[in-house]
Amino acid sequence: MADPLWTAQEIARATGGQVQGDFAVQGVSIDTRSVEPGDLFVALSGVRDGHDFVAQALAAGASGALVSRAVDGPWVQVADTLRGLEDLGMAARDRARQALRGAVTGSVGKTSVTQAIASGLALAGPSHTSVKSYNNHIGVPLTLARMPRATRRAIFEIGMNHPGEIAPLSQMVQPHVAVITTVGPVHVENFPDGEAGVVRAKAEIFEGMAAGGIAVLNADNAWFETLRDSALGRGLQVHSFGRQADCRAQLVDFQVEAGLARVKARFDGRELAFSLRQTGGHWGLNAMAVLLMLEALKVETATGLAALEAFEPLAGRGAERRVGGPAGDFTLIDESYNANPISMAATIGSLGARKTSGRRLVVLTDMLELGEAAASYHADLAPLLDAAGIDRVYCAGPLMKFLWEALPSTRRGGYAEQAADLAPQVARDLEPGDLVMVKGSNGSRAGVVVTALLALDPGSGGRV
Repeated sequence: MADPLWTAQEIARATGGQVQGDFAVQGVSIDTRSVEPGDLFVALSGVRDGHDFVAQALAAGASGALVSRAVDGPWVQVADTLRGLEDLGMAARDRARQALRGAVTGSVGKTSVTQAIASGLALAGPSHTSVKSYNNHIGVPLTLARMPRATRRAIFEIGMNHPGEIAPLSQMVQPHVAVITTVGPVHVENFPDGEAGVVRAKAEIFEGMAAGGIAVLNADNAWFETLRDSALGRGLQVHSFGRQADCRAQLVDFQVEAGLARVKARFDGRELAFSLRQTGGHWGLNAMAVLLMLEALKVETATGLAALEAFEPLAGRGAERRVGGPAGDFTLIDESYNANPISMAATIGSLGARKTSGRRLVVLTDMLELGEAAASYHADLAPLLDAAGIDRVYCAGPLMKFLWEALPSTRRGGYAEQAADLAPQVARDLEPGDLVMVKGSNGSRAGVVVTALLALDPGSGGRV
């Protein structure tokens, strides 16, 4: 049997808690729906009190619980279970002293970049990463608490919706290297000074880093100099990526052919040529960021390239498949997980650059949390769609109505208030050879369109 992740006594020492029962755990969970045998169940209090589910977690195989009041079964009791989870996470960080830690934040691409880095770390030795988008005040300490003591390298995703959220998470992780993928108008409704406030919030990632750490920054972003100065002011090194010749990782060319992206780059003065299974144009710069992060985490470039070439698109973030519809096969690109003005521009441009014998169709649902400028952010997509040569545009949601009204009649495919009502319109219009991209915020339910289009092909299994 493998060494335990934590013993009850180690949990008590890390959290200052009191122990009932002698147990050891192999994992940490906060949700009875995903409890694995041997887990520690952390009874968090929120909309529902986790203490009400301790018995269920133990019945599912949890070895013990972290609680703030006595319950039946083995447990460690602390004053506050969220604080206890944080303490456990920091104890995991401190005991794995040999581990190099990286962190990823940014307005776009956090999860994909994090997972691409993780794939490189996995090839290089014992590593650890967050699962899914575990990037908030619960997900980050949970990921830390799950980190095995033998970890050599780890990567953490850190996100925010409001100012002041990233700093404490960075201080928990204490990354040796951090990347800000890009900064743009995302969550701006929560910042009185708009995008400038988002920049300051993203720069909070530097607050947990010691002098001499490495900040990996996007030189193509309008806020590069602001972020660079902030990093240098904290005594950090800056490694840049972008299209400019003075970048440490320079994107030279990005072309899509036969379902793959062909990338040319200069990395530390060396010429690189490699392929990606990601066809979105933004993946050129993402790949540069990944290579810089892996380099800073002491992973060989050849290993990083192998990981990038094998990395599959994540569900809802560019996953692509051929679908057999009633009228004939079409290609579906699933970008339904999230949307903002930056990612919209990138994916529309990428679709326009694709070689295809059929039409280019886009299905768009509302972008959220854009504040007072939300209407113009949506309407301003019209010239981008025109420049990309998109043939038909389908829109769902009250905000996308502003785009719909800005489109010429020749480009209008269909409009509905709800994504579910738009899907049948798209399905009826499909022709063989069409290239269809679905893009929108998870909250505006773009995913239901993807599900409906996949259902046209009985052999799809409902997956992109």
